[in-house]
Amino acid sequence: MTLAERLRAALDAPHGEETILLAGDHFDFDPEIAGHPAAVLIAFTDRTEPGIILTQRTETLRRHPGQVAFPGGRIDPDDDGPVGAALREAEEEIALPPSAVDVIGVVDRYRTVTGYEVTPVIGVVPPDLALVPAEAEVAAVFEVPLAFLFDTANHVEATAQYQGRERRYYEILWGERRIWGATAAMIVNLSRRLRWAA
Repeated sequence: MTLAERLRAALDAPHGEETILLAGDHFDFDPEIAGHPAAVLIAFTDRTEPGIILTQRTETLRRHPGQVAFPGGRIDPDDDGPVGAALREAEEEIALPPSAVDVIGVVDRYRTVTGYEVTPVIGVVPPDLALVPAEAEVAAVFEVPLAFLFDTANHVEATAQYQGRERRYYEILWGERRIWGATAAMIVNLSRRLRWAA
């Protein structure tokens, strides 16, 4: 079975009620008030030991400078929904051609502390693509093994004070890189949603 077939089967499989998915960065937002629609591309590399492509944002960005993130951003009116936005942003940020992405589907939305309603788009890409970070917003593009990201031993719960309140979040440490906040939460959700035999 190919990676794409495994992912499709895992997405189609019902997940039990015991599967707890993280809804958002914090719990005091009003679910009746819609967030700003956004999308990210979670690109799995099609190799024997798959990985996921991530970016390191530049330190000059106004929002989330220096943080690890998936390629993605706000859904524009001209985009063909979340999939179109995720593919466009990935092309703009890391020069990933949309034609190279085998789109598998979308998974559970995630609400960020900054008010974005993010739809993760799952895709499979060929390994070792020549990806080029957009200098203005992406400092680096790298791949982390899926086995490492999905290992629950690497999902570390932490707390911090945010706007006078204690905020709980996950972080995943990969070498010198710190994956945390919404990106880590979406990885945790995906690992819970896609439990298949490795």
